[in-house]
Amino acid sequence: MADELRARIRSGALRPGERMPTQAQLAHEFGVERGAVRQALRILQSERLLTNVSKGSPATVAPDPARALTGPEAPPLPTTVALAPRIAEAFAAEHVEIDAVCLTSISLTLAIGEPLRQIHAGRLKPAKVDVRVLLPSRDIDLAFPVPVEGCGDDWVHERWLAMRNAQGQVLQHNLLALRSTHGIDVHVTFRALPFTPPVKLYLLNNTEALFAYYTLMRREAEIDHEHLEMYDAQGTQSMLFSFQQGPGLRDTTFVEQSHLWFNALWETISSELVLTS
Repeated sequence: MADELRARIRSGALRPGERMPTQAQLAHEFGVERGAVRQALRILQSERLLTNVSKGSPATVAPDPARALTGPEAPPLPTTVALAPRIAEAFAAEHVEIDAVCLTSISLTLAIGEPLRQIHAGRLKPAKVDVRVLLPSRDIDLAFPVPVEGCGDDWVHERWLAMRNAQGQVLQHNLLALRSTHGIDVHVTFRALPFTPPVKLYLLNNTEALFAYYTLMRREAEIDHEHLEMYDAQGTQSMLFSFQQGPGLRDTTFVEQSHLWFNALWETISSELVLTS
């Protein structure tokens, strides 16, 4: 529901300052309970796309939804909230360029779903899409995820590797499908890093950098009905900081240096990555 309402706001179907349908109307339209409606509205409020979200009167579309999550005043938000609208905005360009450094690409795969929906709905039509992704090599000892006590390393590594490969394959398939369905020139390339990235970084159209720390936590996983404690990071919940090229020297320099860093890794110590187990 949040994705559909977000798309309506981004496309202009719901205009800035316009009052939303009531929660009862939305519940009826989407066939869900009121609690699900309130949750979707709160997500859009956290993205600064809606204002006046409450149990009473209908919410209102923000005065300037196009800049809801951009600029120096924008607060950092969890990756699941912040990344999709920024990726969708990037896909409004004629030539879309996305570079990413991450652990599994799950956040990027989820976020790409938003512009894909808009492309299939006819609201976006880039001519070219270039995506480059740096992921940890399968051949290294990961810094995380790892077992707390040092036993079960093989299982944890294989579980991470399966997720890395599956998410990368889905991302690649969904994007390359645009060639046949919409005639878009798409290129998706993966390369392997010889280390575990402690941060995630997304570079959009050479003008924006989105940066987040992987924060480790201790959690339990179940293997053959036995519990294994491990150190892991929930990357989808990492707080994402946005930096944009523009009049601000600090943000512009961060974007430029992030591109230099990414390209240096891509062209030097990274290696070919094949998304197979």
